[in-house]
Amino acid sequence: MWNAAVDEKTVRRVLRIIASIPRGTVLSYGEVADRAGLRSARLVGRTLAQTDDDIPWHRVLRADGSPTPHLAAKQTALLRAEGILFRNGRVVV
Repeated sequence: MWNAAVDEKTVRRVLRIIASIPRGTVLSYGEVADRAGLRSARLVGRTLAQTDDDIPWHRVLRADGSPTPHLAAKQTALLRAEGILFRNGRVVV
């Protein structure tokens, strides 16, 4: 069940944006929120946490370029496999 703050149309928009992130590229939760016209990056995180869709969730990072703490090892491994470099636990830009 979706949180009342995130309607189905918004969920689809967020998931489309995340699905369109090219391999070897990342966006922050805030960048996804901006592109989706949302007021809060937390809504992007909430949407990802509640979806079972097969989307490239690993390409969405925190604003400082670090991975989601509880998924850091898996997220980092997936991004490194796509050629993303990390230094001190953050994406090298």
